[in-house]
Amino acid sequence: MKHVIALDVGGTGMKAALVGADGELLHQARRPTGRERGPDAVVEGILGFAAELRAHGIRAHGEPASAAGVAVPGIVDEAEGVAAYAANLGWRDVPLRALLSERLGGVPVALGHDVRTGGLAEGRIGAGRGADRFLFVPLGTGIAGAIGIDGKVEAGAHGFAGEIGHIVVRPGGAECPCGQRGCLERFASASAVSRAWAEASGDPDADAADCAKAVASGDERAVRVWQEAVDALADGLVTALTLLDPRTLIIGGGLAEAGETLFTPLREAVRRRVTFQKLPSLVPAALGDTAGCLGAGLLAWDLLEAAGPSVETTDPSEVTT
Repeated sequence: MKHVIALDVGGTGMKAALVGADGELLHQARRPTGRERGPDAVVEGILGFAAELRAHGIRAHGEPASAAGVAVPGIVDEAEGVAAYAANLGWRDVPLRALLSERLGGVPVALGHDVRTGGLAEGRIGAGRGADRFLFVPLGTGIAGAIGIDGKVEAGAHGFAGEIGHIVVRPGGAECPCGQRGCLERFASASAVSRAWAEASGDPDADAADCAKAVASGDERAVRVWQEAVDALADGLVTALTLLDPRTLIIGGGLAEAGETLFTPLREAVRRRVTFQKLPSLVPAALGDTAGCLGAGLLAWDLLEAAGPSVETTDPSEVTT
């Protein structure tokens, strides 16, 4: 059975799958990334995991994977197949595409940025399915974005497209590790809400999920913290939709798990801010933490489709979860 390898590499864990031509998840596995052992060990761990997946495919399906897709964090040169930099993994200029292709017997390999790869899956088969233009914004430790156009995700001229978390929404505000002050992710990420609620509540262990629960119960301090984050997020999103005019705006990540505690005030805050702009549909992400792995599978099938009619594949939009 023809299939591909899909790998999603995170700061602490790796998710992987073998994906059939009809989008079926034939096999799934998870492993720790092992970043405490250093960047070289992380790379070797990725290569070894991929080799194990290849071997499983041969045993279970009678042939090796036809291609592989891998999503990684940090700065990614997708065209050259190089993982340029990832602070949480400690690597620089790793030729990951070439290393994986060699380990997997020379099959084609696609390398993608984790957020853009997750956005690809959300746009094609998740919350943005059917939308010709979408913006995917996960709210986690930081805030990034994926700009979707006609089934593809735009990387930009230098691989930095979609970095909405570094739109300045509060000039002169909190310093950001990027070097600016007042960046969106310093006010509206899950980690930013956690910091603000820990300070407001006096509980150093309190986090964004605790804040959301307190908001739902009517705690006035929590409501203030939450609304400040929502207002900052709305400011950033309106800037983005003014530039990009997406049909669908998909919000994911840990903060989105608050459900309507987030989406009801956020939709209203965005609505109040628009003037001439058209309001996009503002919806929660649908694929959760599987988005990166599913997107990596889509990247791999795209490679095979691009190779020409000699390769039998299914339209990647037909992938199902």
